[in-house]
Amino acid sequence: MSNNNLNGDIPQSITSLLKLISLNLSRNSFTGVLPSNFGQLEMLESLDLSRNQISGRIPPSFSSLHYLSVLDLSHNNLSGRIPLSTQLQTFNASAFMGNLGLCGPPLTPECPGDGATQDPAVPNGDGGDKTKQEDDSLISFGFYVSMVLGLIIGFWGVFGTLLLKSSWRYAYFRYLDNIKDRIM
Repeated sequence: MSNNNLNGDIPQSITSLLKLISLNLSRNSFTGVLPSNFGQLEMLESLDLSRNQISGRIPPSFSSLHYLSVLDLSHNNLSGRIPLSTQLQTFNASAFMGNLGLCGPPLTPECPGDGATQDPAVPNGDGGDKTKQEDDSLISFGFYVSMVLGLIIGFWGVFGTLLLKSSWRYAYFRYLDNIKDRIM
């Protein structure tokens, strides 16, 4: 439906087309904001909304579009942070160009206010992104817990077995002696 002089808001009902694979609404006169539940279109592989007058933020649900391989949101009036996801950051910056208010990877490394030193419990001036802060602390905590558990289980899995099983312990030290003899 590209280049058809369509106008108005992008209909919310478009997000109920759950099996939709490709959507091209470029070069129209759409205004308003992107539907917040765009992430329901999980099968979407290609999305082109370029050269409209869409404003507002890119909804966080865009991070659910895991099969998206073609994206063009360029030349609109979008603003705010590009939602963080493994998918959206893989696109070239040209997919977002012409949206002067957009920031974040892949356009810029940071958004205004990201570099400010601030107490993590206090939201920043752009409305705060408490969910992102909670996710970062949860990821960090989970990483450290799994690292410690892996170290403990790995260490005791190897050395505990050698400590308890004398036949394995003798075989292991014989193996080390053979290696030492080959080297020297």
